[in-house]
Amino acid sequence: MTTGALLVASGGLLAAYLLGAVPFGYLAGRLRGIDVRAVGSGNIGATNVARALGKPLGIAVFILDTAKGYAAAGPLAWLVLDLVSLPAEGLLRSVLAPLYALAVCAGHNWTVFLNFRGGRGVATAAGVLLALAPIPAVAGLACWAILAAVFRYVSLASMLAAVVTAGLCVGLAAWNEKLAETWPTWSLTAVLAALIIVRHRANIGRLLKGQEPKIGRKSAEPARAAQPEGESRGS
Repeated sequence: MTTGALLVASGGLLAAYLLGAVPFGYLAGRLRGIDVRAVGSGNIGATNVARALGKPLGIAVFILDTAKGYAAAGPLAWLVLDLVSLPAEGLLRSVLAPLYALAVCAGHNWTVFLNFRGGRGVATAAGVLLALAPIPAVAGLACWAILAAVFRYVSLASMLAAVVTAGLCVGLAAWNEKLAETWPTWSLTAVLAALIIVRHRANIGRLLKGQEPKIGRKSAEPARAAQPEGESRGS
């Protein structure tokens, strides 16, 4: 691999992070003159935006956060692969898109534009998987919708759907006898599922205490101006 190709691939990685770092939820709030970090759960994700600013803006933020995940793992990775000369069966070719996927999710979760305090990355991870593993991704979204409708907890639905999606991805790879060939993708789904659960650890505590707000109800807890370890709350 040439130095130029390495620079292009590295530039793409940085671009994926910066794309993920665009805080659409925060910007949506600013359009209404509201800092969403200071209302509701204090999170910049679609759930808190919907609670604080209304469902239309919440849906718009969800779509935009999903789109940036898809754009990084899909078109951006495809463009870089088209620009650089990589062996058809080379390791970098197989891991480039998953690396960009991790970068865009990291950008969303730890955005440089908000002092490295971002969202949970659920919508961005969904976009990533729609590009790299569409069948498990669609199944995961359907699972999320069912769980959210039944239990009325966005956080619980997000965590369980992430685990289901990762399990489906691994299961499909095993069924098609392509575990070795597709390890970068199914490993990515496992990492994203673990990351989503870790980012929801505060929600897990509230679920166990029966204090997690259900869909349609606002959190009784005021947002905090500062979160420990660079975390923001919500999904």
